[in-house]
Formats: sequence, C-alpha cells, structure tokens
Amino acid sequence: MITTVMQNNRIEIPEEIVRHFGIKPGHCLDWQPGEDKDEILIRIVSDRGELARRIMGAGRRYSPERDSVAELVAERSTEG
Repeated sequence: MITTVMQNNRIEIPEEIVRHFGIKPGHCLDWQPGEDKDEILIRIVSDRGELARRIMGAGRRYSPERDSVAELVAERSTEG
C-alpha cells in the first residue's frame, strides 16, 4: 500500500491497516529507521488502558490459589 506525505508531514493510514491492527484515534506510532536507508519500521504503542487490560489477571495463571489483592490490602493495613 502506498500513501502520500501531505503538508505538515501528515499521512493517512490505509483503512485495511487500521482495521487489521485495531488502530484508533489517540494511538501512538513509534517510527524507527530500518536497516536499509529507505526503510522505516513502525510499531503501535498501546495506550495505558490497553496495556492494563492485557495484563489484568495475568498473575492468576502462575498462582491461582492466591488472592494477591487481599494479601496486599492485609499487608498495607498492618503497616501503619
């Protein structure tokens, strides 16, 4: 897919790419030079909310019998 750089260095991301990667307004793109002089690598940087959704509950698979939140609350209540 080919896009054109407009005034103020703006580009339009092709709709097929937007749908495929779920890019939404507010998402950040990390642009890095590639190995070749005419190559650019673009990485989608997820917002904090998306990152939180991805890791939410991730620790349960390592220790399903523990309630980490209850342990943290109990620990904090004895601290002070």
